[in-house]
Amino acid sequence: MGFEQLAELKKQLAAARAEAAPAAKTGAKPASKHASNAASNPASKPGAKAASKPGARPARKPAHPRRDANPAAVDAKPAVEAKPVDPVVKSIGRLQKRFPIAFPKNPAPKLPLKVGIFEDLVVHAKDLSLSEAELRDAIKTWCRGSRYWKSLVEGAARVDLTGAEAGQVTAQEAAGAQRLQAHRANRSAAKTAAATATAAQAADTADAAAPAEPAAAEPVSAPQAGSPDAPVSNEATAAPASPTDTPPAQPEA
Repeated sequence: MGFEQLAELKKQLAAARAEAAPAAKTGAKPASKHASNAASNPASKPGAKAASKPGARPARKPAHPRRDANPAAVDAKPAVEAKPVDPVVKSIGRLQKRFPIAFPKNPAPKLPLKVGIFEDLVVHAKDLSLSEAELRDAIKTWCRGSRYWKSLVEGAARVDLTGAEAGQVTAQEAAGAQRLQAHRANRSAAKTAAATATAAQAADTADAAAPAEPAAAEPVSAPQAGSPDAPVSNEATAAPASPTDTPPAQPEA
């Protein structure tokens, strides 16, 4: 190989090295910048870029706590408010539990109680956790009503707290119970009658307020000639004036 060819090869190698050097410099700088940006900016990571895309799904959804694991998270239905119980009913319930023979539960018939049984109950007031006022109200309520009045039959045995016989119902007491039953029955009948009358009055008022339907007009037939209802013309009934009806002329004086 001659000197000229070697010189030409040297020129070509030098030109190739010169062209490769800038390309290597320019390729190394973006790589280093990309690496530094990736280290300083978490959003530039592949996972972050995928998450930033509009249609991309998150890598993992946060786990929701189980509703049954936390009772407070369960939507509890509102509890139905219970109606308050009458204190007298509570007191009678305690008497029925402590003295079931003297105070039987419905539907068993009631028994005539001993005269003065209230004094016997006061002795047990502490055990029943009831005051004297509560016991008095309970006895009054128990001895008022058709179920107790029906038990007051003349000669029926009265019972004490244990159910033992303690006196009898007199004729006067039985008559008083019958009067009370009749009075209550009359009051119930009066209330029923008043309610019926009110309903009937309301129905009549509604009927009167309703618009009446127009009655169909009946055709009127023309009266026939010669009938009493036929109209008579004045011209037909007027009699012609006769010459004799004119008064005579008076003579002149």
